[in-house]
Amino acid sequence: MKRVITIILMFVGLVINAQSNNILFKQANQFYQKNDYKNAIANYQKIEKSGVHSDALYFNLANAYYKLNEVAPAIYYYEKALKLNPLHEDANYNLVLANRLAIDQIDEMPKTLMQRIEANFLHKISVETWSIIAVVLSFITALLFLIYYFSISTFLKQIFFSVSIVTFSLMIITILIALKGVNYEKTHQPAIIFSEKVVIKNAPTFNSEDVFVLHEGTKVEVLDTVDDWYKIKLADGKIGWVKTSVLKII
Repeated sequence: MKRVITIILMFVGLVINAQSNNILFKQANQFYQKNDYKNAIANYQKIEKSGVHSDALYFNLANAYYKLNEVAPAIYYYEKALKLNPLHEDANYNLVLANRLAIDQIDEMPKTLMQRIEANFLHKISVETWSIIAVVLSFITALLFLIYYFSISTFLKQIFFSVSIVTFSLMIITILIALKGVNYEKTHQPAIIFSEKVVIKNAPTFNSEDVFVLHEGTKVEVLDTVDDWYKIKLADGKIGWVKTSVLKII
């Protein structure tokens, strides 16, 4: 009985929390429409702190920061929106505009054909979506195989068997893509510089040599961590060390 009551209380709590977040979201949107971007951000962040993660929330947060010309948080939240929904067209477009406000314009290193395919196709679809596609294909494969198994006609058996082989192959491919995506998310740690100006070192110590300077809004990739230092890499291949406090991992 206690377990049932606990479950009911948890469910009620979730419903109340969802309703509260809906109210906050509507209020935030109203503040945004009145050009009161600071209050809009405050309400959006209350929703974020409650544990809600959505591309719509991050997109609206980014737009509010962009209106205030706060480059780093604008780029950061556009990137977070795209991490959840890589096909979000408005977020992609606005991110290009926000990146133009950043001081550092980093030229990307040339990509191989496989890297271009991954960037323009495989990573444009989330791991969750690839997983759903794999599950759907598994059900279709099972259904086709059952139809093949119980079919009387030899002609139909050949058709359904051939199609089931195709869907099975596609299922295996999507599973491999999903697994590759999971591994990519584990190893790939993009981050945004939040400090107005930061000196990048060649080692994780203050007395090490300065190698280059970055400014707020610049996107980097975190390669390693030593104490309170991050080893980072730029899109152009430059590598250095920076304090963990100056950036936020997306």
